Amino acid sequence: MKSSYSTLATALLASLSVSSFAADVVIYGKANVSVQSSDEGEGSFTEVKSNASRIGFKGTHELSGDLSVVYKAEFQVDLDGDSAKGDSITDRNQYVGLKGNFGEVLLGKNDTVLKQSQGKVDLFSDLNADIKNLWKGENRMADTITYKSKKFNGLQFGMTYVAEDSVDGEDATSFAVTYGDSGLKKSKIYASIAIDSEMKGYDVTRATVQGKLAGFTLGAMVQTQEQVSSGKEMDGFLASAKYSIDSWSLKAQLQTANFDGGDDKSGVTVGADYKLAKNTKLYGFYTTFDMDSGADEDYLAVGIEYKF
Repeated sequence: MKSSYSTLATALLASLSVSSFAADVVIYGKANVSVQSSDEGEGSFTEVKSNASRIGFKGTHELSGDLSVVYKAEFQVDLDGDSAKGDSITDRNQYVGLKGNFGEVLLGKNDTVLKQSQGKVDLFSDLNADIKNLWKGENRMADTITYKSKKFNGLQFGMTYVAEDSVDGEDATSFAVTYGDSGLKKSKIYASIAIDSEMKGYDVTRATVQGKLAGFTLGAMVQTQEQVSSGKEMDGFLASAKYSIDSWSLKAQLQTANFDGGDDKSGVTVGADYKLAKNTKLYGFYTTFDMDSGADEDYLAVGIEYKF
């Protein structure tokens, strides 16, 4: 525990010292904690849960007119205090690289471009309904080289290469092509198609689209995945919808996962956010999972999220 806090403190102090010569340094974070009733098949229980709360620093340092260093060091912080010993602070995306007219190249630990390609379609990311609970492909990998091209008429190409890291290790790749702005602030539509090859033992293909229509933000995602060792396949679909009025955002999401042999799974979530300020919101959600071969799960929660 002390070692984890020491590591984080050293990193943050380093970021402050860096600010004396770097053009742009940002210390940022997110605190997200919920109180919820959870039922994972053996009866319900109450818990206070930290949902991927984090702190980090990132920035750029201009080397010349068209070349800059970019970097990030982000840590997940377990704000509910019930993590295993030594796991209250864990690594998230941490990298350094170069950005210029060629695009950008990043070295370190990073989300694969397939994971990034989902944009903001998953309306309940980091909560119990996060798409990672039914699908593969939500990978944050060490020993990566990530390349992203500049955007051409809204189109951008990305690639992640994961190095073997040992004689007995295996490499893996991830590719993505995206169109538009995932935040839907610079474009009315966002779309992507991405492929993982032998990433954590799976081949994955994912297509995503999201746009705004008549006050609604509507999204859809389809995925196929195959376990390399067994050849077992899964086909899945996700649909999400959000409607905002004044300080409220009403949200709903459906996700399916249909496996070879008839082992089908699905999840339905409804929820609402209430914005207290630009960086603070209260939220509530109800998630239910229907599992053919496992126990059904239900979650009812209220929480608060603060970004800085």
